[in-house]
Amino acid sequence: MKLIIRTYKLQLKHPFTISRGTRTEIPSIIVELQENGISGFGEATANPYYHTTVEQFKQELIKKREFIEVASDKTPEEFWNYLLPYFKENMFLLCALDEAYTDLYTRKKGVKLYNYWNFDLKNLPQSNFTIGIDTIENMVSKMKEMPWPIYKIKLGTKDDIKIVTELRKHSNSIFRIDANCGWNVTETVKNSIELKKLGVEFIEQPLAAENWRGSKVVFENSFLPIIADESCIIESDIEKCYNHFHGVNVKLMKCGGLTPAKRMLEKAKTLGLKTMVGCMTESSVGISAIAHLTPILDYVDMDGALLLKNDIATGVKLKNGNTIFSKLNGTGVLLND
Repeated sequence: MKLIIRTYKLQLKHPFTISRGTRTEIPSIIVELQENGISGFGEATANPYYHTTVEQFKQELIKKREFIEVASDKTPEEFWNYLLPYFKENMFLLCALDEAYTDLYTRKKGVKLYNYWNFDLKNLPQSNFTIGIDTIENMVSKMKEMPWPIYKIKLGTKDDIKIVTELRKHSNSIFRIDANCGWNVTETVKNSIELKKLGVEFIEQPLAAENWRGSKVVFENSFLPIIADESCIIESDIEKCYNHFHGVNVKLMKCGGLTPAKRMLEKAKTLGLKTMVGCMTESSVGISAIAHLTPILDYVDMDGALLLKNDIATGVKLKNGNTIFSKLNGTGVLLND
């Protein structure tokens, strides 16, 4: 098995702002695992919040190449367990390798990933489209530019209720709110009352990730469901989120890929938690991997590639929130170059 490394700078259509800052481009690394003319693809993107950089990704892959380029007779689950000791300090890279190997493995078997998992594609959740923090005028303009059945609205300002009130005047779509750790307990409970009146479906990660005591208070008093994001990173976090959140947003890069994400979602379901998978701003390589988990999700946020000026790959597509799977096997990805 051969490792091929590519790096890109993903250019955004618009500056993208959340409570922690603004970005105009996203550095990305694409991992290709190739065997006998068949390739599988995975992705990891740089993220300041998680202290990741593409240069660091690249150096680590080169350093550990010999551990990656082994005979690929293992299942994806076995390969993930094999790689974990080498990449346990870098879940983003482990994710890219897991996505690539899972893609390669299922392509070699001649099946799509959702077939390998025996998933049924009926009643898939629609993906939201994200509106970053901006002036109200610009946020409305972005909604008009991309008519969509569900919007995730990034908040964490002093005028959050005013923003949603104004946006509601321009759309009857479902609203989801993501405060990205930008609120306190009192704000969250108070805002939940007003946001419910404005047709909001749920609130994602209103408090700081480590504020478990506050999350418990919000869980017990909020007028809207609360979904964990930054508080739900790895597999052991699922049980911690129980009775502190109503649901969990699992992100592949944070937890180490498709293999652990699937386990996390299945565990969440046994605990009665709502299940969601979210994306970073990433290309169709990462988005296509996410899409194969939709049969076991209540909600999905996989609009990352839609935020780009130029996607670097083709694969799963979104049309008015609905998932259109690629005809290719595996995760269905094909690089444009």
